[in-house]
Amino acid sequence: MNRSTPPFSRGRLDRAVELRREFFHLDQVTDAYRLVHSEGDDLSGLVVDRFGSLIVLEFFSAGMYRQREHIQAALAPHYPDCQFYWFAEEHVQKQESIDCRSPEAPPPFTITEHGLRFRVAPGSKHKTGFFVDQRDNRKLFATFCKGKRVLDLCCNTGGFAVYAKAMGEAEDVVGVDLDEEVIALAQKNANLNQVRIKFTQADLFAWLRDILPSGQRFDVVMLDPAKQTRDRDDIPLALKKYLDMNRLALLSVAPGGLFVTCSCTGLVSEETFLDTIRRAAWQTVRQIQILHLSGAGPDHPFMAHVAEGRYLKTVWCRVD
Repeated sequence: MNRSTPPFSRGRLDRAVELRREFFHLDQVTDAYRLVHSEGDDLSGLVVDRFGSLIVLEFFSAGMYRQREHIQAALAPHYPDCQFYWFAEEHVQKQESIDCRSPEAPPPFTITEHGLRFRVAPGSKHKTGFFVDQRDNRKLFATFCKGKRVLDLCCNTGGFAVYAKAMGEAEDVVGVDLDEEVIALAQKNANLNQVRIKFTQADLFAWLRDILPSGQRFDVVMLDPAKQTRDRDDIPLALKKYLDMNRLALLSVAPGGLFVTCSCTGLVSEETFLDTIRRAAWQTVRQIQILHLSGAGPDHPFMAHVAEGRYLKTVWCRVD
């Protein structure tokens, strides 16, 4: 271990690694997981994801950014064959008055999760390259899909869609996302797993309004939009967006079908999100039976005094 690594961070980083590898045995499930979850690992301002032989550091504070060499030195003995990539989003750099100069981003490569393969692209505009927080939800989602027509809205790089077809044996799967870049990556992920999925680059509102009059309905619908706000002043607008999206998505669910809807906006509580879904159901004259509430996997712990750390809310509903 590098002696120059500050003791406070070295011990906390060691503990974070131990939690993932020795407590949850994540190396047996995947080679992609959250290694440090900011306040949840008592390392505020730092997020670390492992993707195969690459460790990605994301900084949210100037203090953590200045410790980047020490952080790498502390993690390197645990992952001796790994390389490091780091970044901070533009709004963080402005807020923290730092100039985070990232190394050259590696080309996209492949990771494995529950036996399925996915291309990841660290350095792209989509977080650290892959949404590892939904790993357990993807596996559960697959169990509802056998022989079903499945719709994955805001599908990003196709995680839920691929699980539905490759592991869940869905009859037909459609994925929709506005971002042309992630749709291209989603198609590559389908090809990697040798499954046929129809991916469409489109705005979900326009796409749903186009297909609903024809009577198209899906047995299983996933809605997993991006974070809607990081500003408390914009929470009312974020809730309106959630209401509009869920209202329209509910109309695409066949009677008796499954609707899974997510919010990764930490400033929106589970109680508030559930109320938004209730309102969407009332406005569409649909009855929803909530079957299960879940969130991010165990590699995303949160502290009892930092409620926003439990940012991901996933609600599983039967729709009549």
